Amino acid sequence: MNMSTKPKLEVCLSPALLALYDLTGATVVIVDVLRATSTICTALYNGAARVIPVDTVEGCIELGNRLQAITAGERDGKVVPGLQRGNSPYEYSRDRIEGKSLVLTTTNGTRMLHMARAAGEIITGSFPNLTSVCDHLVEAGRPVVIGCAAWKNRVNMEDTLFAGALIHRVRAHFEIACDSAIIAESLYLQARQNIFNFLRNASHFKRLSAYGLEKDIVYCLTQDIAGVLPIYRDGELVRA
Repeated sequence: MNMSTKPKLEVCLSPALLALYDLTGATVVIVDVLRATSTICTALYNGAARVIPVDTVEGCIELGNRLQAITAGERDGKVVPGLQRGNSPYEYSRDRIEGKSLVLTTTNGTRMLHMARAAGEIITGSFPNLTSVCDHLVEAGRPVVIGCAAWKNRVNMEDTLFAGALIHRVRAHFEIACDSAIIAESLYLQARQNIFNFLRNASHFKRLSAYGLEKDIVYCLTQDIAGVLPIYRDGELVRA
């Protein structure tokens, strides 16, 4: 394939930068590795009927009550009082989630989903469903914007590393001329032998570790253990 005929792949490293990208007709991959998009794919992999992302805790509780759904989420990495569950993928085993709806609100990831609604298609990505995301992007052949949820608009390392891992897998199929994409892949190539150790100095690694959540971090950095493709349709994430 000639370079000029390949669709473009770009990386948006922060929600604060999303307005700079043309999402028209593009597939946007929302990435919040620690932990929203890892939890979303895990819940759907284990049989959740749907995951409904909402911006606010109040909205989460209200919708959960109305739908008789599980309410879940976090703020600053901690479980929110008033919600039934937190944002750990370990809370969504098959026996707890199969056939049920989950209403989820998180510090960064659910907000990014709502911001990207102008896109042609929205999916979510994380290391646990990396191959499913890559296969879909190659098959779809659309322009791609990888949208990193980051941390309160500040660029973070783990979402950037995932973007780099994705790019490294699919680069033969896309035109990659975006500096942030090149930065992401370069960082991933430095880290890929041991991403967990590479992340030890990252701010959110330290934040979650302080809450005793290193087990969550290991899970969220493990490739292809929840190999489904969550796709955003009519305000809900469902298994494609």
